Amino acid sequence: MVGLKEELLKSIWHAFTALDLDRSGKVLSHNLCTVLNVPHDPVALEEHFRDDDEGPVSNQGYMPYLNKFILEKVQGNFDKVEFNRMCWTLCAKKNLSKSPLLISDEDAFKVWVIFNFLSEDKYPLIIVPEEIEYLLKKITEAMGAGWQQEQFDHYKIALNTSREGLSAWELIDLIGSGQFSKGMDKQTVSMAINEVFNELILDVLKQGYMLKKGHKRKNWMERWFVLKPNSISYYVSEDLKDKKGDIILDGNCCVEALPDKDGKKCLFLIKCLDKTFEISASDKKKKQEWIQAIQTTVNLLRAGSPPPHKEARQKRKELRQKLLAEQEELERQMKELQAANENKQKELETVQKQLEAAAARAAEEEKKRLQTQAELQDRFSLELEREKMVRQKMEEQVAQKSSELEQYLQRVRELEEMYTQLQEALEDEKQARQDEETVRKLQARLLEEESAKRAELEKWHLQQQQTIEMTEAEKQELENQRMMKEQALQVAMQQLKQLELERKEALEQYEEVKKKLETAANNTKSWKDKVAHHEGLIRLIEPGSKNPHLITNWGPAAFTEAELEERQRSWKGKKATSE
Repeated sequence: MVGLKEELLKSIWHAFTALDLDRSGKVLSHNLCTVLNVPHDPVALEEHFRDDDEGPVSNQGYMPYLNKFILEKVQGNFDKVEFNRMCWTLCAKKNLSKSPLLISDEDAFKVWVIFNFLSEDKYPLIIVPEEIEYLLKKITEAMGAGWQQEQFDHYKIALNTSREGLSAWELIDLIGSGQFSKGMDKQTVSMAINEVFNELILDVLKQGYMLKKGHKRKNWMERWFVLKPNSISYYVSEDLKDKKGDIILDGNCCVEALPDKDGKKCLFLIKCLDKTFEISASDKKKKQEWIQAIQTTVNLLRAGSPPPHKEARQKRKELRQKLLAEQEELERQMKELQAANENKQKELETVQKQLEAAAARAAEEEKKRLQTQAELQDRFSLELEREKMVRQKMEEQVAQKSSELEQYLQRVRELEEMYTQLQEALEDEKQARQDEETVRKLQARLLEEESAKRAELEKWHLQQQQTIEMTEAEKQELENQRMMKEQALQVAMQQLKQLELERKEALEQYEEVKKKLETAANNTKSWKDKVAHHEGLIRLIEPGSKNPHLITNWGPAAFTEAELEERQRSWKGKKATSE
């Protein structure tokens, strides 16, 4: 919708600038609503075009009303030619040249519409030389004539020196003057303009007579076919007055060549989703051209691309914008360089002035220097005479001093020899002291080592004495332990003998107690408490254990192995306590 709005604005701009808006703005708005199929809004129209000076058209201009109430409501369901013709009618009378032209008013109208299509998107509208060349080439090719590039280059140079491009009316004058169509009659030029108009404005990609096979009666009828970006329309004749139908194209359509049949040649087939159309061209060349044109159109629909002439126009605009941006960047850089050069020139001028001032100061200083040099030369001459006299006196004094100096030098040499000898003696004395110090340090180190060894020997002697004393004490302690162990062993042997006697008695008592179990149990408990109080080692006489009994030299033991271990621990505890 943005591209459509721009195209509409260009035609409206011509009509807008040609009218007295205060008196004719309502007429223009009404006509626009009519041709664009936009609903009329009389209230908004009257409000915007109030007669007082405070009305919106006085303060805001015409564009806010045009955008809000007309262009934003355009849906695209209008006749572009009728719209352009209405705008042309409003502006042509005022702007069209009064001088006779080689083209008709209808051709001038078509050139005006083509201008709006090719002009730049800035106001006032102009067509740049590149687009003029493109249009003139298209018209020349349509006329079947050769393109005169050299002639146009001269025209382009003359044009670039005076302006950026041509207005619509200047373009009409250029084409109407016949400057680039010499030798062509008016009808040929008109047909060429009409062909370019159909391609660029009406999006007619190809047109011509062909035979079409009917769907119902299957008869062949000659029709005028017009190929557009999304359809093929066919008419009774090329005046386009009696339209017979449309073939709607989309990405699913395809076109195929057919073999000759039924006496018809140069056949091809157009397949759509709902219908299939059989068409016969006049010759093989036309057949191939139509197949290629239809296939190209279908491919563009599949890719979603615009028609070739619109895509080419967009690419030319983008290229011009790119070149313009590069040119502006180059101009900006040139301005920066120029400014830099001007600054450098100013700096050079400043430096030159400084050099001139420095040269003047240098000349003045050179003059003063020469004057000063002359004065100094005179003064130097006088001083030189004085110096000569002083030098003679000084030479006499120097001769006298020389003899004194020789004597002094001889004395110095003698003193130097004495100093050298004294220095050697001091070196010898120093070396002797160093040797003495070395010997003294060695003796001190030996004394320290001897003291350390003596202290170590004394330490070893004390450790040996302590070891001997500890050995004697340990020997005495072991002897005491042996005596205690022997005593404990004797006590244990006595206790074992006593226990053996008690075991024998217990066995005899066990035989008696079998008959009276309850009384024996009580007696056994009392006896167990008594034994535990005295010894804690004799176990109760109970039914024999299943574990094997210990055997002693005096017979079966009266206690288990666990009780024996407990007895041993008790002995060790008593021994430790006694120690």
